[in-house]
Amino acid sequence: MKSINAPLMSAMLLVLLAGCASAPTGPNIAVMPGAGKSFEHFKVDDIVCRQYAANQTGGATQSANNKAVESAAIGTVIGAAAGAAIGGGHRGAGTGAGAGLLFGSAAGANASQYGTYGAQRAYDISYAQCMYAKGNSVPMIR
Repeated sequence: MKSINAPLMSAMLLVLLAGCASAPTGPNIAVMPGAGKSFEHFKVDDIVCRQYAANQTGGATQSANNKAVESAAIGTVIGAAAGAAIGGGHRGAGTGAGAGLLFGSAAGANASQYGTYGAQRAYDISYAQCMYAKGNSVPMIR
């Protein structure tokens, strides 16, 4: 059996460890109960608004993950083509594909991280709007 060269194995490991954009698990803002509102009523508002925010932002996370996979695939194809052209033959293509996968995965991980930030921000805004509409005290979001 033929062994995999070190750059290609490193690239594959990076793809496995790079991770994907994760969906927000909750708000990153502190909302306080509105004037005269019981804590029990506030908890009900919180549950409803968390669900609302999750429904509003579900597509943003999937989009970020798709971009990460796309970047890795494009990097692999470009790296293989460049490696074949520069290195001449299958060995150069394999090394180029490994390097392309490595750099494409890094770009994909960066895009995924940005997507996670955007999804969390959208979640926080949706959550804040919902909690404000229900009469709770919401801080300014910047």
